[in-house]
Amino acid sequence: MKRTLYLMLILALSSCSGNRDEADASGTFESTETIISAGASGVIKEFNIKEGQELAAGAYLGYIDTLQLHLKKKQLLAQVRATLVQKPDAEAQTAALRVQLAALEKEQARISNLVKANAATQKQLDDVNAQIQVLHKQIAAQASSLHIASSGISRQAEPLLVQVEEVNRNIRESLIVNPSRGTVLTKYAEVNEMTAMSKPLYRIADLSSMVLRAYVSGENYAAVRLGQKVKVMADDGKGGQRSYDGTVEWISDKAEFTPKTIQTRDERANLVYAVRIRVKNDGLLKIGMYADVKF
Repeated sequence: MKRTLYLMLILALSSCSGNRDEADASGTFESTETIISAGASGVIKEFNIKEGQELAAGAYLGYIDTLQLHLKKKQLLAQVRATLVQKPDAEAQTAALRVQLAALEKEQARISNLVKANAATQKQLDDVNAQIQVLHKQIAAQASSLHIASSGISRQAEPLLVQVEEVNRNIRESLIVNPSRGTVLTKYAEVNEMTAMSKPLYRIADLSSMVLRAYVSGENYAAVRLGQKVKVMADDGKGGQRSYDGTVEWISDKAEFTPKTIQTRDERANLVYAVRIRVKNDGLLKIGMYADVKF
């Protein structure tokens, strides 16, 4: 009789211990995934990535054929040069007037000396001064006209220069450069394949930390708070569990029906609340892996 009571007590204690070890929430790991698309259309000439490969931000991966873009750029630059060569040479076109001005200024100095020596009349000096004034005005008018013509030609070249900048931008976007650190999950394209702008090339995610999307019942919902430190238990593949430190970074304010793949502590609850828990990955956590949470 005593032995029977002793066995019943052990079973009861084991049952209580099992309840204490039961998880407060369960869920699966996920990560923020980014699909990297082509920035230009054409044949992929180089594409150096493999699925599972870790990439650094700014890593060069390859390029899309840019031959047509380079040819278009050469054509536009030739048009720019052909347009700008029409700009008038103001210095050359006013050279004759400046020579005349220099000759009259010498004559002005000579007559001025003669006037002082009473060897020439004041009218002769006045005539030379008037001619010099006229030449100054002619030079200024011609320089202004040439400046206006030159500005007009420069404006004609501006749209071509804008097109050159656009081609340069398209050439830059033909380079395949990884935008952010992460691991390649899926590769969608291969070398020598034709791609188009915005067509996916590969999918990447930063797996250095994972997000556990777990579900808690209404009973545990009140005990969860943002920034809370929790314990996350994931299978170790050997029949046991590994423990990780996690931080609650988001709590849903709306209840939803329990996902079929998730079991919460209260299996009778129909509605649960989703939470996201950030966990540092030691390399063993994977997308889709199940885990339990204790608050």
